Amino acid sequence: MHGTPPPPCIYVVSKKCDVVNWGLQRMAVPLVDLKAQYQTIKPAVLAAIERVLDGMSLYLGPEQLTFEREFAQYCESLDSVSVSNGTDALALALRACEIGPGDEIITVANTFIATVEAIAMVGATPVFVDIDPDTYTMDWREIERVITPKTRAIMPVHLFGHPADMDPILEIARKHGLRVIEDASQAHGATYKGRPIGGIGDIGCFSLYCSKTLGAYGEAGVCVTNDPDLAERMRVVRDHGSRVRYEHEVMGANWRMDEIQAAVLRIKLPHLDHWNETRREHAASYTEKLADVVASTPETESWAQHAFYVYVIEVPNRDRVRNLLNERGILTGVHYPIPLHLQPACQKYGFKAGPLPVTEAAAERILSLPMYAELTNEQIQQVCDALVDVLTPTPTH
Repeated sequence: MHGTPPPPCIYVVSKKCDVVNWGLQRMAVPLVDLKAQYQTIKPAVLAAIERVLDGMSLYLGPEQLTFEREFAQYCESLDSVSVSNGTDALALALRACEIGPGDEIITVANTFIATVEAIAMVGATPVFVDIDPDTYTMDWREIERVITPKTRAIMPVHLFGHPADMDPILEIARKHGLRVIEDASQAHGATYKGRPIGGIGDIGCFSLYCSKTLGAYGEAGVCVTNDPDLAERMRVVRDHGSRVRYEHEVMGANWRMDEIQAAVLRIKLPHLDHWNETRREHAASYTEKLADVVASTPETESWAQHAFYVYVIEVPNRDRVRNLLNERGILTGVHYPIPLHLQPACQKYGFKAGPLPVTEAAAERILSLPMYAELTNEQIQQVCDALVDVLTPTPTH
């Protein structure tokens, strides 16, 4: 949490991923408003939770099994495996691909720490490449220069809701015999050349954290795949390495999704496309109003359908702008202020500043504006008016 919130405060979302939202009583616009979404589905959610508690099958039960089938269908994949959270989804995918100590995984540094935590959890080593300046996703042109005999997989991140350019990534992977694990934690419902994100590589991993476009009421995650063998390996590992109770084939983990979260996600999933379409409408409104105001607004490639998990602009003097917006009741975020290769937790890998110039430059200028399906036109206008006010030079006399 950054600083002390000014009283009185009426709203908090989470301290994860830099989305602490302190709402001021004077017309605040939060970065994320989970309460607004909940009010639209409250009766169905409460009925689903009651159904679970009446049955008292609290994990690996009918809600979870049905959610797995429904989410696989949504992603146009053969199978899905639900898990406890998005970090565990990534680690589970790596385990299923038999990746471990001594192996290298190519990924990006402008993402949440969970991407690299999962690599570290299995004992592998992250190798970073720079990003495309328009989409903030992996620049596939940088991949082959960092491939070594130790490279086992490529892990593109579909950041902010925009897909990475998957076809050239897959081509490089096939050429070098590498796995492709999609970190789709911010791109539920996004598409690449008409194909749903997640089902394009070997395994697609989704966080279902509460603030995501498809979020549980707490923590959850899911992996999708078109490979039955990978799906079966993931099912075994996530449940203590077991197919039969008290018979453990491998050292696994307790990475199961609980049944209440599955029930909530089943209520939300049919709304996802509508929520995403509304987010795209909000994004278009922002872009129209801010095109001549800020240094950069989000771009969407012709082959992509953006999910707009967050709406990211670039501004000079970002921290000053953010503080001034906060004073006006506009809550913002930064996804992410310190690239992973410069994080203290990654010092052991020996990374230095300089080799990822696009990533490092963007980290100093990016700013996430309020974005959720329930945003009103009035709130969007309030955000844009505040930005105009903050970024307009004060006349001198």
